[in-house]
Amino acid sequence: MFLDDLRADLDEIDRLGLVRQRRSQQSPCGPHVLRDGRRYLSFCSNDYLGLAAAPELGEALAEGARRWGAGAGASHLVSGHYTAHDDLEQALAEFCGCQRAISFSTGYMANLAAVGTLAARGDAIFADRLNHASLVDGALLSRARLSRYPHRDLDHLAHLLATTPARRRLIVSDTVFSMDGDLAPVPQLLELADRHDALLVLDDAHGLGVLGPQGRGTLAHFELASPRIVLIGTLGKAAGLAGAFVAGNLSVIEWLVQKARSYIFTTAAPPALAHALLTALRLIRGADPQRAALQALVARLRRGLGASRWQLADSATPIQPLIVGGNHAALSLSRSLDEAGVWVPAIRPPTVPEGSARLRISLSAAHTGGDVDRLLALLSTLEAAP
Repeated sequence: MFLDDLRADLDEIDRLGLVRQRRSQQSPCGPHVLRDGRRYLSFCSNDYLGLAAAPELGEALAEGARRWGAGAGASHLVSGHYTAHDDLEQALAEFCGCQRAISFSTGYMANLAAVGTLAARGDAIFADRLNHASLVDGALLSRARLSRYPHRDLDHLAHLLATTPARRRLIVSDTVFSMDGDLAPVPQLLELADRHDALLVLDDAHGLGVLGPQGRGTLAHFELASPRIVLIGTLGKAAGLAGAFVAGNLSVIEWLVQKARSYIFTTAAPPALAHALLTALRLIRGADPQRAALQALVARLRRGLGASRWQLADSATPIQPLIVGGNHAALSLSRSLDEAGVWVPAIRPPTVPEGSARLRISLSAAHTGGDVDRLLALLSTLEAAP
């Protein structure tokens, strides 16, 4: 029976060490949280600038609710689009150096829209193998031919582009890879897009607010601009709130307004949220001291683990993956830290490749040097563990 099959499949997931559990917090997002009635030092969130619990954002969200109410009431193309959305989209386009932007309720919806709408049957999509799942799903929904090249392998990508018969081509990549923390070779990807007349779709979820002058993201970090670039950003990470956007050429954004199913067929995000996100952008612009502190914490962690048995992936971003290998070993290490009051999640397949289960250490500007030292001390005591 169907339900018996589901139970058997769940048992197999458990046997492989792949069961995932929700952990309910009883306190705001931050480096020190209350979970299950106990205090934890948390290295779990993507709140890179420590803005999620910032009083300014809470006040801006309340102000937005007083001005605009609690909900949008309809989809954007019916009656759910407000001047607060217009103001946010204009500010996002200016912040990222693009002609126009369109806002979405989530990053997943933005990625489905950008990739799934800009390509169609008969087109070709070339995607880094370690791209986020939402980019993969967008490619599958497009019905275009999908080719996944080895991670950051420009030679392989160049070969695929040179040999495709498709007239319309998309190169799709994360900018900062969410489970490895390394950067895509964005300048070289743009050069290939220029050479082969392709659009370059970049998901800057983990770069926005963290990289570049004033936190303007990966494009600013590399000093790049091009009408070929379709930029996706999320607003629930460094921006501290929720939502996402796609920014780029005027024609690209208008095409998404007219055709993107994950935009057209959903209720718009509350205008109160758009109102609050304008404050988040202002805080991001002024957060150079927090970004400097964040980089100092990254260096402190890497220096502290440099001579240990623990292997950190090659990352200069706040995402610091500690590679363990086996699923059960990663779970065991995560549980040992958990027992000591330090929360670091174990990441396992299919989120990461088989044999590369890891602890994903996420740093925030709200952490202190003492927080990092506490994690280092605990890992030192567990160094001899199998």
